[in-house]
Amino acid sequence: MFDLPAQRAHLSEKYDLNPSPELAASMSDIYDRMSRVVSPVDWAIYAPYVKAINDLKAERNAVILGHNYMTPEIYHGISDFGGDSLQLAIKATEVEADVIVQCGVHFMAETSKILSPEKTVLIPDMEAGCSLAESITADGIAEMRRRYPGAPVVTYVNTTAEVKAASDICCTSSNAAQIVAAQDSDTVIMTPDQYLAQNVARDVPQKNVVWWEGSCIVHEQYSAKDLRDFREWNPGTRLIAHPECPPDVVAEADFSGSTSGIIKYVTDEMPEKALLITECSMASNIADALPEVDFVGPCNMCPYMKKITLEKVLFALDTMTGQVEVDAEVADKARLSVQRMIDLSRKLGI
Repeated sequence: MFDLPAQRAHLSEKYDLNPSPELAASMSDIYDRMSRVVSPVDWAIYAPYVKAINDLKAERNAVILGHNYMTPEIYHGISDFGGDSLQLAIKATEVEADVIVQCGVHFMAETSKILSPEKTVLIPDMEAGCSLAESITADGIAEMRRRYPGAPVVTYVNTTAEVKAASDICCTSSNAAQIVAAQDSDTVIMTPDQYLAQNVARDVPQKNVVWWEGSCIVHEQYSAKDLRDFREWNPGTRLIAHPECPPDVVAEADFSGSTSGIIKYVTDEMPEKALLITECSMASNIADALPEVDFVGPCNMCPYMKKITLEKVLFALDTMTGQVEVDAEVADKARLSVQRMIDLSRKLGI
């Protein structure tokens, strides 16, 4: 558990973190990226942290990877690269930094460490977990193999290193259907997201897709009735769902896609109004880039993603605490599953 008072006392001895309208005004170029969703008062509070972190990054030769579900002050204020979990892990292999700060949840930091074992990977809060990743273990993979002997295991990247290591190949929400369709077996095991698997089964009817009954606490909360009610109350709004949502929710939506797919769809279509049926910060982080689009509620918030704060990022980078390690043997096997996905995706042109 974090000792927040001790953490704050440590930071206050080294940094001036008092709200500063003057500093905020001098950093208007950064603020412009989030001004639609962050008030000037809040920006005056965030600016000292943003400056301290960005200065410290240069000292540490560090980069910050910000997931799409991070709050705007993290995503736009301090992140060097933004994206979904796999995009960030691949970016970790490309940067020439010594230190990677993963602003996301624990499995993402593990994936970055798996693909970049020579780099120091920090996560600002070790308790930033994931309900979906925690829904399955390597024993669960073994159970599915016993139930469906000979069937390949396609595992979502939103899983622990241990689970990746026990699988045959990984997938993302954007390439899951193509990865499953490319498997030689008639039966394909998908873990751990039951709703992603069910949505893939609809799109790949030539395969017998079986699944582990895990789910994301953010996306499982939506219902088809929610979408129908919202469409009635807000006619003309484009409803855009993540494929981790239940199949009846996806069927009710105008479009379903991964986080990167959602961004592309909104950018290409430029609807007057859009409801993103996913995590709350997603709309906030693309709002300023798309001022023509009115992003409307409701949304669900991921409590794990919100454990990552500017204060915790600064503390991790200052003290170099929160280092993520993965057992070498596990990492080697997990890396193979991820690399198979990357290689197959390139072969398929996706």
